[in-house]
Amino acid sequence: MADHPNAELFKKAYAAFSAGDMDTVRALFASDILWHVSGKNHFSRDYKGVDDVLNLFGQYFQETGGTFKVEVHDIVANDIHGVAIATLSGQKDGKSLNDRYVQVIHMKDGLQTESWIFAQNPDVVDDFWG
Repeated sequence: MADHPNAELFKKAYAAFSAGDMDTVRALFASDILWHVSGKNHFSRDYKGVDDVLNLFGQYFQETGGTFKVEVHDIVANDIHGVAIATLSGQKDGKSLNDRYVQVIHMKDGLQTESWIFAQNPDVVDDFWG
């Protein structure tokens, strides 16, 4: 069975992110996207608009000296929602991060409009980011 078209778009966004192709990521996000980052670290908040979200991504790479990576394990989607199961990793200030997370997104007209990120071990992620 073929993947839902929104699953393909979700995969395309992850591939672009991993390649550092933020122009493609921008094209796959609604201009007014809402991006919710859970936890209790300095990144934990709601990001509003594509520029705010892309700035967040840049901070991830900057703070980890470019070591921040995401490995996707699976993506499923339907007409409205997408879900990714992935592992994030990176190194920073002598610490290493390797934790699974789930991302839930809303899709509309082929664009991501809202996203929630939930870490498997939020305390580990919070300790890493500070």
